[in-house]
Amino acid sequence: MKILFASVCMICLLACQDSFDNKTYSANKESLAQRESENPAQFLRISSDDKKNLFGATVVKGKVVNTASVVAFKNTRIRMLCFAKGVPVEEHEDVLPDIIKPGTVKNFKTKYHLPKGTDSLALTVMSADAVSDSILNTLKK
Repeated sequence: MKILFASVCMICLLACQDSFDNKTYSANKESLAQRESENPAQFLRISSDDKKNLFGATVVKGKVVNTASVVAFKNTRIRMLCFAKGVPVEEHEDVLPDIIKPGTVKNFKTKYHLPKGTDSLALTVMSADAVSDSILNTLKK
């Protein structure tokens, strides 16, 4: 009876062990990297604050957060729409050339002389270039 109980316990212990599969992990990582690199706007979040300076220019301070888990991005294109009474009056595009690694934040600052009557701004991420692992590895060294 003791031998039967011990053998059942051993079978249960062996069945419960999870083994780490490198091939599955690599395949999932590559699949995730492909999805993240094809849809950068889904993984880059932007927030900003604006104010007028003493010279009448609007200073926009913001940050871009990379919520991706594998892919870094560079050459992030940002669109800024200026509104006056709910109607778009002007549009600007900026490019952030810096590399934004996964899980990090990139701060930026721009200045514009916007049209009179501009009461609000909307910023969106248009596109970004995915950075390969080899480039990131050379930057770490």
